[in-house]
Amino acid sequence: MRQWVTSDDEADRTALRRQPSSGLRLFTRLACAAAAIAGLSLFAREARQPGERRGTDATPVSEALTPFVPSIGPVVRAAIPTVVTAPRFRLDASDSLEPARAEGVRIDAGGRREETFSQGAFPTLEAPHLRLIVGEAGPGAPARTLFVALARRAADGPGLSVIRTGERGRIETKFGAVETLEATFSGSLDRVCTGFSGSAGDAFRFEGWLCAPLGQAPEPRAVACALDALVPAGLEPPGFAGRRDPACRPAPDTRTGSLTPAAPRKIEARLRRIVQARP
Repeated sequence: MRQWVTSDDEADRTALRRQPSSGLRLFTRLACAAAAIAGLSLFAREARQPGERRGTDATPVSEALTPFVPSIGPVVRAAIPTVVTAPRFRLDASDSLEPARAEGVRIDAGGRREETFSQGAFPTLEAPHLRLIVGEAGPGAPARTLFVALARRAADGPGLSVIRTGERGRIETKFGAVETLEATFSGSLDRVCTGFSGSAGDAFRFEGWLCAPLGQAPEPRAVACALDALVPAGLEPPGFAGRRDPACRPAPDTRTGSLTPAAPRKIEARLRRIVQARP
């Protein structure tokens, strides 16, 4: 039996054959579109992240031009005028074998002036040794015992230590009563000295020690004469009091002539120091 095939039947068959291929193409297009969208999203994310890092890490031009100012700067000590650092005192020890040395003016932590004088060398046992510190007094001046003052002064400058103390006392000087303390200082050798502390008027205080020759403690008179040599360098500062004791100064030389021998005066000074050092 012959079957007649019409044009409509042929079109239906063609459509049925094309249906699988059309679905595949649609799926492929959707997959490509999804992949493209994902790729664009990933690209946009990667492009945004470097921009964010640059915005975070990069310093704006205006900030780069701002100079760096540290929060805590170095402590700079203010300059001290020359009139403040000029010496006010000196040691008048013209009859001594050892010249007096001034170590300059020092400003302590409280802003007070201190002047230090020395005479002789601590390791030279055959000669006397004096160290004298004169400072400004006032309400803010530290109050400490004589032993503490000696220990601090000994370690501060000459690098000594106080290893023993002995008898305490008081002597009369041109400044009035002065506290004394026998102490043994130790450095390159041990040496017995007499420490002292007192007031030079209302505005000044002094501390220090005197060591006699031959390792002996000095006589009280020797300490008084050592302090008697402290005089103003120029005009007498306000608040400084103390009239010199004539007994501490050598008798004036009445001999005439420009060739007066200096050796006898030095011998007399040495003998006087040895006599004062005898116990």
